[in-house]
Amino acid sequence: MPGKHQHFHEPEVGCCGKYFLFGFNIVFWVLGALFLAIGLWAWGEKGVLSNISALTDLGGFDPVWLFVVVGGVMSVLGFAGCIGALRENTFLLKFFSVFLGLIFFLELATGILAFVFKDWIRDQLNLFINNNVKAYRDDIDLQNLIDFAQEYWSCCGARGPNDWNLNIYFNCTDLNPSRERCGVPFSCCVRDPSEDVLNTQCGYDVRLKLELEQQGSIHTKGCVGQFEKWLQDNLIIVAGVFVGIALLQIFGICLAQNLAQTR
Repeated sequence: MPGKHQHFHEPEVGCCGKYFLFGFNIVFWVLGALFLAIGLWAWGEKGVLSNISALTDLGGFDPVWLFVVVGGVMSVLGFAGCIGALRENTFLLKFFSVFLGLIFFLELATGILAFVFKDWIRDQLNLFINNNVKAYRDDIDLQNLIDFAQEYWSCCGARGPNDWNLNIYFNCTDLNPSRERCGVPFSCCVRDPSEDVLNTQCGYDVRLKLELEQQGSIHTKGCVGQFEKWLQDNLIIVAGVFVGIALLQIFGICLAQNLAQTR
């Protein structure tokens, strides 16, 4: 009788874990496919799918890469976990747990390295933002991403408004014929709450003024410093999100390994 009771109890526990893992991963799979579809659609709209060389033509970062890479990883992971749990396929379950484990350790290593090499990370972030400042007008998605960041964090450029001198449309050289010469994008401007219509020309000629005069019309702090301040102000929330994700990953790894071993 004890042997029969043991035989009945194990499949019941395994069944709960199986359908929990299946349900969790089918949501993950659908979200990944959606992200991937959005990324491929965006590339199609920009002509990248018909001209692959366009991927390397952009001097800055193409935000669509985030959708394609994240969507691709989520789709593969979701597929392996979903089908592996439903079919009780040992290979797919082990692939899922190993893949998820690699992602977990990459996240952990990235967090440790970012803490240890803070100054280097800050320098690389400055360089990354300035490279994208140069390519601001080259890609509409990149332009929208920079505008969003500058508006959200009330900042301008990597270190300050003068970083926009790196862009051919905003630099102050005498050879620049652009109307935006010595200016900044509208997303650098201090918004007037009473204005119903967005003034996209508010940054024109603003860098011809003295720094004290600029402060009333544009944000003069750099985005790297403002981002660091935002992280410090929201440290508990950010840490909580990362801990929650890590716990979900560990739980998923343990559950997949448990199901694989019961086969």
